[in-house]
Formats: sequence, C-alpha cells, structure tokens
Amino acid sequence: QVQLVESGGGLVQPGGSLRLSCAASGNIFNIYAMGWYRQAPGKQRELVAGITSGGSTHYPDSVKGRFTISIDNAGNTLYLEMNSLKPEDTAVYYCKADLAPELGPRGDYWGQGTQVTVSS
Repeated sequence: QVQLVESGGGLVQPGGSLRLSCAASGNIFNIYAMGWYRQAPGKQRELVAGITSGGSTHYPDSVKGRFTISIDNAGNTLYLEMNSLKPEDTAVYYCKADLAPELGPRGDYWGQGTQVTVSS
C-alpha cells in the first residue's frame, strides 16, 4: 500500500519561511513526477511546484523565486522550501506523486495535506 505523508506546516508571520516534507512509502515500483498543490478556502486546488524524475522543475508565477521544490537522493522524499511567505499563501498544502506501485496501474497518489497559515 502506497502512502504519502506530509509534514512541516504551521503558522508563520509574513516574510517568514517554512519547509514542507512529503515522505512516500510502500510498495513503489517507480516515481515519475511529484508535486505540491495547495487549496485555500473557497478556491480550487492549484499547483505550486512540480518536479520530474529527471529533475526538471516548474512553478507558477505566483511563487516563482520564493518557493523551491526538491527531492532527496533516494527519490522518495519531496521537499518544498517556502520563503518570503505572504498571507495569500495560506492554504492546505498537498503532496502528489505520479507513480507506479509494484502491483497495480500507474496513477496519482495524494497525501492528506498540511495546513500553512501566514499571518501576523
């Protein structure tokens, strides 16, 4: 059974920093890409950072230059370094992996989410 578990959320003042982590575990055959998404109250879930197995990254303009996505050498822990945080970054942040389990078809797997609140 594949699991994605996020950690690192919390309350931070505007201009502050947070680092989110997402650990993938279980019977995983291959991870093709991973990403961080967020969903604020009353809004649609949106991509904030993505990374492929080859290391290519992409960010929307709203976070470019402030957020950095990375993955550990083992390829199963995803990070999101968030700097210069703004109140509009407040949301539940979700980790997603495009992966193939050892048994079963390739698909998207989601974590349970971690709350990030930016407020003074």
